[in-house]
Amino acid sequence: MAATAAVNPRGDALDDAELVAASREDPEAFGELFRRHAPRLHAYIRRRLGDPLAEDVVAETFAVAFRRRERFDGRSEFGAWLWGIASNLIARHRRQETRMYRAFARTGTDPAEDGVAEVASARAAAAALGPKLARALAGMRAQDRDALLLHAWGGLSHAEIAATLDVPLGTVKARIHRSRAKLRRALPEEKNDG
Repeated sequence: MAATAAVNPRGDALDDAELVAASREDPEAFGELFRRHAPRLHAYIRRRLGDPLAEDVVAETFAVAFRRRERFDGRSEFGAWLWGIASNLIARHRRQETRMYRAFARTGTDPAEDGVAEVASARAAAAALGPKLARALAGMRAQDRDALLLHAWGGLSHAEIAATLDVPLGTVKARIHRSRAKLRRALPEEKNDG
């Protein structure tokens, strides 16, 4: 990336919207957006679709964002716009995601894990719940699952999820509430706060 594309005239690092604008003249500036957002997005997509598809979907997300960068008007955060693109691409793979959850529910082996032995007791407890959790996730409405997983695995706030999915904040809260209620019913012996 050209050094001039990474800083504004005051010498401050460009924010995401400024980088999108700069990339219209200097396409290499878009690389900084990839550096900032790709790791978190990859981790989220990997949890949703598994390793085989994660890199492809991340690459496709950024390719779509790059091609459509003229349409980004800055009214929303770039991250929300980017995650919205990723969510639409993930939707194309819903059958794969549901198959992955069903396989996890049957076998107890999480296909999204990399196989490294887990030593933490919390991870072991989570692994024991895995098949039940996977079964519950597979049985959720796609919209409810999207909102829940953007929050739980993506680390997005309710407002960020609303912007990402282009739905009202109240809708996001309702979807997450429904999802959590379904999880509580699926995991009744677990004491959790949602």
